[in-house]
Amino acid sequence: MNLPDRRQFLALSTALAISPLLGAQVQAQTVTGLFDDIPLEDDVMGEINAKVTIVEYASMTCPHCRSFHEEILPVIKEKYISTGKAKYILRPFPFDGDRRGEAAFMLAKCAPNGAYYAMIDALFSTQNVWAGKGNPVPELLRLSKLSGMTEADFKACLGNQELLTKIVDGRNKAVKDFGVRATPTVFVNGEKLGDSTVESLTNAIEAAL
Repeated sequence: MNLPDRRQFLALSTALAISPLLGAQVQAQTVTGLFDDIPLEDDVMGEINAKVTIVEYASMTCPHCRSFHEEILPVIKEKYISTGKAKYILRPFPFDGDRRGEAAFMLAKCAPNGAYYAMIDALFSTQNVWAGKGNPVPELLRLSKLSGMTEADFKACLGNQELLTKIVDGRNKAVKDFGVRATPTVFVNGEKLGDSTVESLTNAIEAAL
């Protein structure tokens, strides 16, 4: 398995052009309020003013989410995100009691210099190392250091109760208000898709353009 070194990690975070989404209005087709009172600020991949907004709720310990991230998202990114037609937002949805999944998202949110999606990439690519049995700390610490964090930063991030509360509150809101029950769950301009295949996403995006 080829893992990123720190130079590649930082270069990737720059290339993804991440920016906070503040007060964006998205026309909901099925779900209303997808951007109302969201506990945790979104990180956006792509052009902030893109016509189409893709929102995915995912768990970092979910194998299906890893497959989506590694096999489906790159196709959508090449055709729609990199061309400015769509932007993408990944929101945390760790399952109740999934401490490893919560920790992974906390570390992605703490990654310096806008490296949220670079950290997400690294975490998914090493999911079989830290998300299974055994002690996850050595691998999570190694990945955090690649992103530019120190060990002190790592410990402070995982001890940030406010951040953890926002992640859990965001998950609970997704269940209550948006009907999220499984991962990955994908929305395109407010429409919750029945599945997360390339065909389904392409059809929904084309309909929204």
